[in-house]
This record gives sequence, structure tokens and C-alpha cells, in this order.
Amino acid sequence: MNDYIEVRIDADPCTEDITDLLAAELADIGFESFVADSKGLTAYAPAKLYDKEAVKNALADFAIDCSLKVSDNFVEGRDWNAEWEKNYFRPIVIGKRVAIYSSFHTDVPEAEHRIVIDPKMAFGTGHHATTSQVIKAMLELDLRDKSVIDMGTGTGILAILAAQLGAAPVTGIEIDEFAYVNAVENVRLNGHPEIVLINGDASALAGVPPCDVFIANINRNIITGDIDRYAKALKTGGTMLLSGFYVEDIPVVAAAAARHGLRETGYTDEERWVCLRLTKDA
Repeated sequence: MNDYIEVRIDADPCTEDITDLLAAELADIGFESFVADSKGLTAYAPAKLYDKEAVKNALADFAIDCSLKVSDNFVEGRDWNAEWEKNYFRPIVIGKRVAIYSSFHTDVPEAEHRIVIDPKMAFGTGHHATTSQVIKAMLELDLRDKSVIDMGTGTGILAILAAQLGAAPVTGIEIDEFAYVNAVENVRLNGHPEIVLINGDASALAGVPPCDVFIANINRNIITGDIDRYAKALKTGGTMLLSGFYVEDIPVVAAAAARHGLRETGYTDEERWVCLRLTKDA
């Protein structure tokens, strides 16, 4: 069964910046899903990966001055699709061009590109500012016949959209086994068997031909730690889209990228979350 540990963090005071940062800290140690509210954050990690001491250490030097009350609870495996249907996942439209919805939805908005996602507990429904910004950036690119790598593909949304936009080949890489299985299911639901999905980390890039467009919506620490591998996986003149970090992190990410021939060409920001665009120079 897909058992989870539910960690509840009540923050005083509680702001959107605080819940966003809490989610980012917990994502670094294996948490997959997050639900923020006016009092704090509820986060979920697979029971087999949960480390209580790691949570304590992650929050010990929290960057924002506030009081944090932490508790945890075992959640027995269940029909996570039903949970999303009841509580969290609603159809969304991005730029009036992309509709993201689940197989249990009946009232689906019209859009040029329709993506079916049954997210279970894996991150990436398109609601988060990082995912939606990357989608908007992809819509601005001409992806026809371009090769795309989606690093940290999660539920597979970005890989599926790339295929719908005419990209080929498309490769999605996901380190978490459960999220990888979910991505396989979503790729099948959307009728794109040509998308190659790999269960692995950045080391898997060594077996994938360099691409025209490289996407990584993960977090700052993983991106800066693996940016050398990302750069090698991108063709000269190619485009890289990076997200999962804040406006304040741009200098750190851009500097790390520049050391590997990647030049910043612009960014968008929403709720302080960023989608950074870079080009690989000769």
C-alpha cells in the first residue's frame, strides 16, 4: 500500500512566504505533496522514506522569524485520486491554451491543449506558480520537431505538453519511483507512448542524447548541484527553462549556470516563484 506520513506545521505568524518556504525545505528531504492554509502547511512523505530527525534539522534554521509547531500522523494507503477529487485538484486553464484536468472531472474547460492528469500524491498538477510559469514559457517556444528533456518530470505534465506541442523526442526523468509510475500512467492516459520515461536522477542524463530544450522544475539546491550535467545535456544554442526557486535565488542559480556556458536571457516571476530562461553559448 502507498502509506504516507502526514506532517502538520502550524506557523505563527503565517504568511504565504512562510508556507512556500516550508514546502521548499520539505521537498528537499523527500516530501511530495503540500496543502497550505491560513494557519500553516500540511505535507506528505512516503512512510518508507520519512525521517523525523531530517524534518527537525530542516526546520532548525528556518530563514523566516516565526514560531513553528510540528506534529506527524501515519496515513494508511488509500485511493489518492479520490482524495484529490474531493479536496485539492480542480481543472485549470493556463493562457486559455492549456486545460489540465483529471479523468474524474466532467466539466472541463475548452482549450487548444488538453492534458489528463491523475496526480495521486505526486507533485505537479499545474496549480503551483512554478509549473504554470514553465507551461507559459513553453507556449512561447516553437517546439515542433525539437528534442526535449524534462528533468524531475513528476506527474509528467510538462513532458506531455511538449509532445502535444510537436516536440520529438521527449524524455522525462524522475527520481521518485511512485511519481515515475504515476507519470507512466498519465503519459498513457494522454496517448503519447513515444515519450520516454526514466526512473533515475541526473546521472541518467548520460544515456540521453543532448536536447534542444531542457526543463527542470525542481528546487535551487538540486539545480545548482546538477547544473553541470544539465548543461552537458543541452545542445549548443539550446534553451533551458529552470524553475522551483525564488526571485532572490536568481543570482545564485544564474552564476552556477554561467560557469557551464549557460547565459541568462530572461525570467518571469509569480508570487516570488521564478521561471528562469537560459541559452547555451558556443
